Amino acid sequence: MTGVLLEPAEWEAVRLSLGVAARSVSVSLVPAVLAALLLSRGRFAGRSLLDALVHLPLVVPPVVVGWGLLVLFGVRGPLGSLLNEWFGARLVFTTEGAALATAVMSFPLIVRAVRLGLDGVDPGLEAAAGTLGAGRLDRFFNVTLPLMSPGILAGAVTAFAAGLGEFGAVITFASNIPGETQTLPLAIYSATQTPGGERTAARLALVSFALAAAGLLLAEWIARRMGRLLGRGG
Repeated sequence: MTGVLLEPAEWEAVRLSLGVAARSVSVSLVPAVLAALLLSRGRFAGRSLLDALVHLPLVVPPVVVGWGLLVLFGVRGPLGSLLNEWFGARLVFTTEGAALATAVMSFPLIVRAVRLGLDGVDPGLEAAAGTLGAGRLDRFFNVTLPLMSPGILAGAVTAFAAGLGEFGAVITFASNIPGETQTLPLAIYSATQTPGGERTAARLALVSFALAAAGLLLAEWIARRMGRLLGRGG
């Protein structure tokens, strides 16, 4: 059996996938943490609606998400036209657009992981810090944030792993452009559509599987390791 020796174009797809996944997490991490805090601790009208909107990418077809981004951020879309006019920036059919589509799809995964981390925070510890004179920001940065950090880290790694496999939203919004938006899943798709491309597809699928499995194992290890450091056992 031939080893996993990739051609330069295949390595480019791997590199692009890693870059897009990393960018997507960097874009979505802070907003996802804020959304998790709002949904977990906030009490306001429309909370259930916001919760549904946040998790919508998990249940609608990814192509629908990509189409929505195309409508909003296309060169003639309400947001895309403003970006183009004010900053000369274009997201559609670009690497940045692929990262945006991936970020939207992986956003709920981070929110869910962070909310699980928040559920493990003992409110009594925050209350105790308050009785000792700690303000709201002090309690958050010195008590809440460290205790919810396993959820944040695990969510980020899980979102990164999921981002490596995003297909529908990326191909709809960013297209399938070699060297620009052709990530691993898109390269596999192209290989399956090319006569004699079975071996290429198999090599890339093996790499994709290995990266995704490593990401999930790393997320689980981080959650357990951080839990032990914070005295939760596990």
